[in-house]
Amino acid sequence: MERPLFSSTLLSLLPLALMSLGLMSWAWTAPNCTIGDSSLLPNISYYIPFCPLAPGLHLFASCFNVNDLAQTLRAVPWDTEALCLQGTVPILPADAFGHFPTLQLLRLQLGTIRITSETFQGLDQLQHLSFEQHAPCCLSLFLPPDALEPLRSLNTLSFHGYCLNCSQNVQLPISLGRLTLRHSCLTELKELQGLFPNLFSGSSPTTSPSPQTPFLEVLDLSANLQLSRLGGRALHGLQLHSLRLDGTPLNALDLLSSGLLHLDSLYLVGTGAEKLPGNVTGYFELRALDLGRNQIRNLEDGDLLSCHSLELLSLHANGLQLLPSNFLSALPQLQRLNLSVNKLGPTLVLPEGLVSSNLRVLDLSHNELCVLPPRAFSSLPQLQELWLCGNNISNLSGESLEGLRWLKTLDLSWNQIKMLKPGTLSSLPALTSLNLLGTHLEHISGRHLQWPQKLSHLQLGSSEVLNIYPPWPPALLSLELWANSYITFRVPSGEPFLLLENLTLQTKYMVLCPDNATLHFPSLRHLTLRGCSPYIFSMQRVFPQLPLLEHLHFWSDHTGAENLHLFGVPRLRVLELGDLDFLYNKVSVQLEMLLKELPQLQVLALSNLNLGNLSVSSFRGLGRLRLLLLNSEWTLGLDSSLQELIPQMPQYVYFSDITFTCQCESSWVGPWATRAPNTFVYGLEKSICKANSSDYSQTPLLSFLSDHCSHDPELQGFLTSFILVLLLTFLALLTCPKWPWLHRLRTLFYAWWWKLCGQHPRNQFHYDVFVSYCEQDQAWVLEELVPALEKPLPEGEGLRLCLPERDFGVGQDRMDATATSMESSRATLCVLSCQALQSPWCNLELRTATYNLVAKPGTACLLLLFLEPIDRRQLPSYHRLGRWLQKEDYFDLSQGRVEWNAFREQLRTRLRKAGQERED
Repeated sequence: MERPLFSSTLLSLLPLALMSLGLMSWAWTAPNCTIGDSSLLPNISYYIPFCPLAPGLHLFASCFNVNDLAQTLRAVPWDTEALCLQGTVPILPADAFGHFPTLQLLRLQLGTIRITSETFQGLDQLQHLSFEQHAPCCLSLFLPPDALEPLRSLNTLSFHGYCLNCSQNVQLPISLGRLTLRHSCLTELKELQGLFPNLFSGSSPTTSPSPQTPFLEVLDLSANLQLSRLGGRALHGLQLHSLRLDGTPLNALDLLSSGLLHLDSLYLVGTGAEKLPGNVTGYFELRALDLGRNQIRNLEDGDLLSCHSLELLSLHANGLQLLPSNFLSALPQLQRLNLSVNKLGPTLVLPEGLVSSNLRVLDLSHNELCVLPPRAFSSLPQLQELWLCGNNISNLSGESLEGLRWLKTLDLSWNQIKMLKPGTLSSLPALTSLNLLGTHLEHISGRHLQWPQKLSHLQLGSSEVLNIYPPWPPALLSLELWANSYITFRVPSGEPFLLLENLTLQTKYMVLCPDNATLHFPSLRHLTLRGCSPYIFSMQRVFPQLPLLEHLHFWSDHTGAENLHLFGVPRLRVLELGDLDFLYNKVSVQLEMLLKELPQLQVLALSNLNLGNLSVSSFRGLGRLRLLLLNSEWTLGLDSSLQELIPQMPQYVYFSDITFTCQCESSWVGPWATRAPNTFVYGLEKSICKANSSDYSQTPLLSFLSDHCSHDPELQGFLTSFILVLLLTFLALLTCPKWPWLHRLRTLFYAWWWKLCGQHPRNQFHYDVFVSYCEQDQAWVLEELVPALEKPLPEGEGLRLCLPERDFGVGQDRMDATATSMESSRATLCVLSCQALQSPWCNLELRTATYNLVAKPGTACLLLLFLEPIDRRQLPSYHRLGRWLQKEDYFDLSQGRVEWNAFREQLRTRLRKAGQERED
């Protein structure tokens, strides 16, 4: 009798529940937040901005302009793995993040904040905690002594731009492996004892002795410009694997009296060192020493006497011209040697003498090398990786590589190689990876080169044309081919690509010889095409069947899409299309025909396709779709028929850099975006719409729909019916005679209920300008250039600038961050001076920007700002800037006094023109 009574009571409460649901916000659209799953589309940062993630983490929420912490966190999914907050929050209350039990990474950029003892309660799984701020001056941060005790799994703790002088006796979790204090107020190392007493054995009378000697994997004190003193036995009792003192004025010799018990690796990048710290190396018997970007011009024989224990040595960017004769014999344990960005050219001369049996990796990139003499590496028989990219090598023969029978990786990219002599690779039987991108090779014959039988990864590139002759390496798994004009395949009989899994082609045209030849890729899983015409898909001889293909990334040459056909790819999961023109096609029919044969599709990214209008017929049959991304569209219309897809909408829908058509037929979009229970919608809140091509009113889309279009009752009726059916289903299941269902269904219901949250930020271009500069010009950039461009009108331009030293994440790989930030910026501005041309990072950033300019013409913008007179011929030859840059891309401020108004007007005009070129 009790069960029917329970059911009738629940049924009587159903109308009241529906009324309350109608008053609630069902939004998973979090203001100023980006929410997503990076495992679905690894290069999603190209379209939307979010903070860097730790390896293995995919579910992220990145929120900016945070003022109300509680309101922001209510819209973030409870199962988020990585949470990044940027804004201004004065205090983090107790249990601030307790609703995120699976959180593993927390990155806080919240200005001056106050932490309480219970702020981090409930974060048992948190592994990475970071406090960051990138203002010129450090901010004060107070940590209660027991603030970090709840973080039992914490592995990485980072402070960037904060002073911890007011904090004392902070207890670190015993699980901590990496501690970082960068750009802080540290003046001497001894301050660490009062700050983190349990990091040192016997340093605090208030703490009980630890049963084990304190050990840290990494202690990073880089970029502390005031850290110049040790302060007695500052590191007494501490054991370290790695100590980073990059960019600090501290003398490495002071470490001898620091009390440090153990040290494996020492990093002294950019410290102004002029000689090897041999005494320190010998005292600790260091295994790794990094002295990159210093002034070690010459190595004396005596400098190496105490370095016999080194397994890794980096002398990157020191201006070295010659190695001493006993260099290899004095380092018998050496396995990895980085001599990149030095001046060891034009002819490579390695030290003779004893054979180095342990050296495995040698980096000679960017050394102005022109000639590799015969048996140049004969003293390195165990070498497995050889990096020679960015030199001026024009000719290569097999004699130069003799003796490298165990070599697995050879990088000769971005050299002046025009020809490879017959048998060049015959002396490399173990070679598995070969990179020849950016060379001038036009004819490559497998028969002449005698491909190594184990070669599995091959990259070939020429400035204009590339003709490839068989046979192909039989074990090839990955192939990347570049040529500006065309690539010709000479196809033999049989199956030349039976094992190939990854193929990348960047060219305009592809030619097969003979005319009746056919290419087969039965094992291909990843296909990337850049700059190709869609006609390549209509050539049944190129991609007749791709039965295992899972990822297709196709960026065309801005031509029509009438020849684009996707057949024979039944397993395709990720499809990325860009730079096509659907304007003169029947869009809905075209997309429907394109997507109907892709039943397994999970990710669909459409960029700059000139779609016009989208209707429900475009997406029929895509029931497995989890992510839909629309990027860089002009006057996009969303047909009302798309409402039919609401129950099957993907989990993530992103609108990045979209201008919609102002029409009431899209009135359903507003209610859907704010009441979508299973879909995170990004980009609508700040999107604009235009009534016609001459409309420049910048009308917000949602404002237009709410002001000019009546409320859509159909969507409201659908949502009400959906909720009613769902609750009735629960009611029927709850009357099941087996009561254990009740507990399980309640658990599932709560999990579903708390998942209804999320939101979006803005467009593809997170920044207006990426600024590249060297350390010597940093003061001028921060004091003069940045205020003139970042201040709001009328004092400045109100631009969003990306400065590497300010905006890159702590611990983030700088090369990856540079490439990602450039892709997320409307333009790249390189501040050039004589010092900048000597900076390896400035050269790398200039080269990356130039590559984007060449590889993506019309979509990348590179600007050069000269602070002093520089002969254009001093620029590295491989940039070839002259043919790609226009007159308005140069800014000459070398006359001393800067006319900011004229400079800003010129920059504004160039950015506007760059935007028009992207749209065209």
